Amino acid sequence: MNIVVFGAGGRAGRQAVAEARRRGHEVTAVVRDPAGHGDLGDVRVVAGDVTDPVSVERAAAGHDAAISAAADLSVSPHDFFTTSARALSTGLAKAGVPRLVVVGLASVMPGASGAPLMDEPGYPNEYRAFSLGHAAGLEELRTCDLDWLYVAPAGDFDHGGTRAGRYLLADHGDMASRITYADFAIALLDEVEAPRHHRAAISIREA
Repeated sequence: MNIVVFGAGGRAGRQAVAEARRRGHEVTAVVRDPAGHGDLGDVRVVAGDVTDPVSVERAAAGHDAAISAAADLSVSPHDFFTTSARALSTGLAKAGVPRLVVVGLASVMPGASGAPLMDEPGYPNEYRAFSLGHAAGLEELRTCDLDWLYVAPAGDFDHGGTRAGRYLLADHGDMASRITYADFAIALLDEVEAPRHHRAAISIREA
């Protein structure tokens, strides 16, 4: 497949690129500054702006599916995630790319109580604005016509862990759960290659 990865320079994006190449796919890695990402491997690295539908369309043309792991901590999370969701839905549709898999956030997913994890007792909320931005972006996705999927870790990422080669679908968010970026990327590529979930938000946990 030809897969375009937005936000390819970040930790989740890099692992998505690596997993796609491991499986033999052709990858276009979209970053803000290609000069700073010469270490992404045997992929096509291009400059792009995930908040601009024209830039998205240009980068995605000729691809079969898209993955977005993009984030920009220098701007309002609400503005970034809503604008990027709209730009992706518009740009990918114009480019003829039907499938979008988005890297999500555990805090916006239902916890054991059924309420968003960020609203459960004891959840650390120093990053609540970022969580609310993600939630707003997810709501924008729900209004688009693409075959989208929002994939979140059940809890958080294990930043130093190694690839185990497996994962599980989680019943709900769990603050204690940890999954490596490499194992999370396996779930992303599984949903690109053989989609099982459509226009939905799911949580992934360690196996």
